[in-house]
Amino acid sequence: MPLTRFSVKPLHTLTRALAAVAMGRVAPDLVITGARLLSTYTDRLHPDREVWIKAGRIACVKPAGTAKTHFATVAGAKFATFDAAGAILAPGLVDPHVHIESSMMTACAYAEAALLNGTTTLFCDSHEIGNVCDAEGIEWMLRDARQAPLNIFLTVPSTVPATSPRFETAGGDLTPAKIGALFDRWPEALALGEKMDFVQIALGDPRTHGVLAEALKRGRPVCGHVYGREFVAAGAASGITDTHEAIDRDIADDFLEAGVWIFLRGGPPTTPWHSLPHAIKAVTELGASPKRVCVCTDDRDADDLFLFGLDWVARQAVVAGFSPAAAWSAASLHPATRFGIDGDIGGIAPARRADLVLLNDDLVPQSTWYGGELVVKNRKITPLLDQALSKRYAYPKKAYATVKLPPAAKSSPLVPALPTSPVTANCIRTALPGIILFHDRIRLDPAASWAEHFATHGLCFVSVLERHGKSGAVAHGLLKDFGLKAGAVASTVGHDAHNLIVAGTDETDMRLAVETLRALRGGVCVVKKGKVLASVALPIAGLLSDERAPAVAKQTTKLKKAWLAAGCTLPYMGFNLIPLSVIPEIRITDRGLVTVPGMQQLPLFEPVQKRPVLQLPHGT
Repeated sequence: MPLTRFSVKPLHTLTRALAAVAMGRVAPDLVITGARLLSTYTDRLHPDREVWIKAGRIACVKPAGTAKTHFATVAGAKFATFDAAGAILAPGLVDPHVHIESSMMTACAYAEAALLNGTTTLFCDSHEIGNVCDAEGIEWMLRDARQAPLNIFLTVPSTVPATSPRFETAGGDLTPAKIGALFDRWPEALALGEKMDFVQIALGDPRTHGVLAEALKRGRPVCGHVYGREFVAAGAASGITDTHEAIDRDIADDFLEAGVWIFLRGGPPTTPWHSLPHAIKAVTELGASPKRVCVCTDDRDADDLFLFGLDWVARQAVVAGFSPAAAWSAASLHPATRFGIDGDIGGIAPARRADLVLLNDDLVPQSTWYGGELVVKNRKITPLLDQALSKRYAYPKKAYATVKLPPAAKSSPLVPALPTSPVTANCIRTALPGIILFHDRIRLDPAASWAEHFATHGLCFVSVLERHGKSGAVAHGLLKDFGLKAGAVASTVGHDAHNLIVAGTDETDMRLAVETLRALRGGVCVVKKGKVLASVALPIAGLLSDERAPAVAKQTTKLKKAWLAAGCTLPYMGFNLIPLSVIPEIRITDRGLVTVPGMQQLPLFEPVQKRPVLQLPHGT
């Protein structure tokens, strides 16, 4: 039987069989016994329990040893047994907000790391491949997800492109009609993905609200993305009922009072995604109830996914003040409840899928069951899972031909001309954690070379190249405090339009980085002195590798070491956000510099404003 979501039959076809097992008339298929059971329904830990499983679903929970005693007297009763040996048995984790593409892996490959971390269900917003390949790309991802040994649901991408074509060039254009069609064709499309253009929502933009209407009229939840407390009410009034952008205590509290679920985003502390310790204070300091609080991962590098999965985020919630049971509930039952599927997943109770995870006392997953099948044992994947992972979805050839740059001979310059008169440069200043970028205005007097400006002001070049084969545009900018001292770094994962972004200190290495990514059909690379130091090939839509998770993780680790050695102060995921023109204060897209939320386009250089000469009255 293929290891997919559909290997577990719908509940309505199993009620008689499950009732028979629960009453002890029929033996279960599997009994997991001798466990401490973590109840997400009551946030309690119950000792000496066992779970009876039939056809991939839970029939009942009993005191440990019940099955052995009861069925000893039932002729022909046979069942498999797993001795939990006193470990904690918990429901599989449910990640309410994920971008699979950010891991640079396909859905089938992503499943390996997720299951090792005890995650059995996730809600994916595939807006990255949507920005490149439109609705067709999202449907490729859905077919990939159906073949993956994981419960993967879609929150339909809502903001493709993220801003008006006036501000960026994307490969996709998801109109309200296309979004409605995705809801109608794909039953796993359970919600509308994060509505990123929060300024347009507040201003009543017709297309933006047309997208919201497609979800609301079908009774689908709407996921949000809001920066700034002043926008919370307008978002909630427009139907948004969750957000992963609660970046601090006060805005988190605003969201909860506005009836908006908050997803506490836990990322490796070195990345821009670790807002959980701040936002959780709405509960731990301000006394808000955690009943509408979940935890999520949002984005993960391939190697970080193995180390910092949703289980790690749950443990971070414990560090921040939640009880272990409450933290696990926020990572399982609460997300399932938010999306209306808590009758199927999120807890250990009759009728629920047997998506289970065995934990040690530190809440670290040891073994995982997916639909009653043991897929991870003692922190290693089983042969059953290995077989499923070896049969990954094959993306069509069209998906491998999305990086469409002009021929090298016709390419535009990658760096701006050196100013020959005094100018004011509109610069992008980076600062950790890296989500928000700051607008600095720096006076540049004539100099012999760019190197003089770089040394004086801590600058380097940054350029964005349109890579969808439409305009071939190149926009130039300057980064401040990025830390790159020599060479170049480049990526075809420049959010959200996913144009090619390259930063460097000289055009020669920047050109090599661009040509390297052209040859790879997409990816990320680090270049120095005419040599490629590290790269990850992402030939599927310029976003995804077609290799298995351990291979991608190994390549990513090497890339990150080279990235750090180059001096870059932002991790490459933060670098990929530099073109994301929906987050303050300033961004660069293929169309140039854009301020947020003002949505004004700026030139790179402006004339230095001369101070007016004060004219004094004659004779004074």
